[in-house]
Amino acid sequence: MSNKNGDQPAGRAILSLSALGIVYGDIGTSPLYAFRAAIGTVTIDENSILSILSMIVWSLVIVVSLKYLLLVMRADNNGEGGILALLALLQPWRGKPGIGQTALIIIGLFGAALLYGDGMITPAISVLSAVEGIRTIEPAIAHYIVPITIVILLALFSWQSSGTARVAAWFGPIMLVWFATISVLGAVQIFHNPVVLKALSPAYAVEFGFMRPTAAAIVMGSVFLAVTGCEALYADMGHFGRPPIRLAWFGCVFPCLVINYFGQGALVLTGSVHAQQPFYGLAPDWMRIPLMLLATAATVIASQAVISGAFSLTRQAVQLGQFPRVRIRQTSSEETGQIYIPSINLFLALSTVALVIVFRSSENLAAAYGIAVSATMVVTTILLYFVMIDRWRWKVWLVLPVTAGLAAIDLTFFAANSVKIMDGGWLPIAIGAAMFIIMRTWAFGRQRLLTFLSSNGQDLGEFLQAAQASNAPRVPGTAVFLAASLSETSPALMQQFKHLPVLHEKVILLNVVSHEVPRINARNRLDVKQLGMNFQGLHVHYGFMQSPNVPVALRLLAEIDDSLDVNNVTYFLGRETVIPSETGFTLLSLQERLFCALARNALRATAFYNLPPEKVVELGMQIEISAYRRQAKSSVSSASIKKEGQR
Repeated sequence: MSNKNGDQPAGRAILSLSALGIVYGDIGTSPLYAFRAAIGTVTIDENSILSILSMIVWSLVIVVSLKYLLLVMRADNNGEGGILALLALLQPWRGKPGIGQTALIIIGLFGAALLYGDGMITPAISVLSAVEGIRTIEPAIAHYIVPITIVILLALFSWQSSGTARVAAWFGPIMLVWFATISVLGAVQIFHNPVVLKALSPAYAVEFGFMRPTAAAIVMGSVFLAVTGCEALYADMGHFGRPPIRLAWFGCVFPCLVINYFGQGALVLTGSVHAQQPFYGLAPDWMRIPLMLLATAATVIASQAVISGAFSLTRQAVQLGQFPRVRIRQTSSEETGQIYIPSINLFLALSTVALVIVFRSSENLAAAYGIAVSATMVVTTILLYFVMIDRWRWKVWLVLPVTAGLAAIDLTFFAANSVKIMDGGWLPIAIGAAMFIIMRTWAFGRQRLLTFLSSNGQDLGEFLQAAQASNAPRVPGTAVFLAASLSETSPALMQQFKHLPVLHEKVILLNVVSHEVPRINARNRLDVKQLGMNFQGLHVHYGFMQSPNVPVALRLLAEIDDSLDVNNVTYFLGRETVIPSETGFTLLSLQERLFCALARNALRATAFYNLPPEKVVELGMQIEISAYRRQAKSSVSSASIKKEGQR
């Protein structure tokens, strides 16, 4: 979603409306389950209800309004947000990282990995809580709640391959109707029982925490459910920009949420028979079916935002070299952020459906929800501290109290959610840990692989001199060799020249460079260097929010180089088959074997760089993962030089 018109009042209003659907879907559907989960942990009386409401409203004020909207969103990477964009601001990958930089990478990647756990639970708990409205309509068919939820989720994930471009325009208006509806329902109950307005005072939350610390700690774990959409809010900043997102929050989302929560509190204090389902209890009988349908639509939109966020997070990790290559499909010709990743979609679909089958109710899922998100919020605060010091150059005397205050709140939420570990909270932590291990293993293995290739490579200048001295014949056409560096000879070029000692009439050594900025403009995409002997060095630059497309880059080159015929190009790739070293059963050997498995299953470079298969030649090489200290086993035979299009 472009924010180029966001500075005009009309354009900002339109973007704010769109933000209601994309940015606030998660946090906007929390009233379905957050207050209900909180009151389930205490004895219901006026003081407890007012204390819970006070905790909710001041959590929204401090965490969402102050921390994320006014502070964290200042930390944008060329307009983009999200934990990896925040990490990229610190540029810990530059050069050889020291202990501090490595620690930042580990902390940042672990926080990002935890978001996959959030991506599993959010669709499950959101849709399940919406469908549970059936209990207030016709209790006799309540046993259909789980099957209906599964059908909706499967339809949602099946729909991902088609993209959201056609229906995304409806997200904002639907969510506007949602927020208007829940605020009206809440306002009616507040009118009948205005005592709940006392909870606007933070004194109730503070007093509850001091007088009943054990109960407050348990309640905080449920109260946290009211703010779980903050990380998604920050990650989607690049779609709309800060002003429209802030306008949508303060002008619509925040007041509507507070009114609805207070309305639910007022309903419970009346002793209504619907106190077990306070959200649906706000509505009269005739309205519950339309409200359930609206809630289902709102939760589908909230789930869509989280799923899209998982896709975006994966692409960022791949571009930053922290995740294996995966197939990424663009689902919109206008919006670069609308992508589809089949493997991640399948993983989330199976995981989400499994959660619904195992937990069977939003109340049970609430016990597992929150710990991963609260841990991610702690990570965001840590990274924000270094951004304030290193990037913004704020004074330490100002940064320390700000960070300490935010960290105290984040750690309180994390501690409150930690008690959920045995009730299912271990699951998102386990998923996050697994994704983190994959990320670190991939980065570790790729670095060792590049180290081997570099140590066994040949200086490009020396290769050109040797090729010129050999007077090798030149054949018509252009050969493109993908290279990790333009200072050293591409392994594919070395192998090709060794076994087939001829050179193409024109040779391009192409190096794809991923930058720690979201996007590189097409005007700055190429850097061309003439190397002599009709060799060209070509750097192709992309941001971490962009997917590389080598043929498109060559068409850009052809616009400035008349000698390049893009229809007569052959791509040469080196395909390294990585094998683990024989070191016995150790932790290091397990990591080596995991990397080998990831390398075997990673998307082929042909597909990742969008190369036409019929024009690709691969040259194979076997390499031991610990090759920097062992001799690699490499071979290129007639069987390992294969035309892609002939497989």
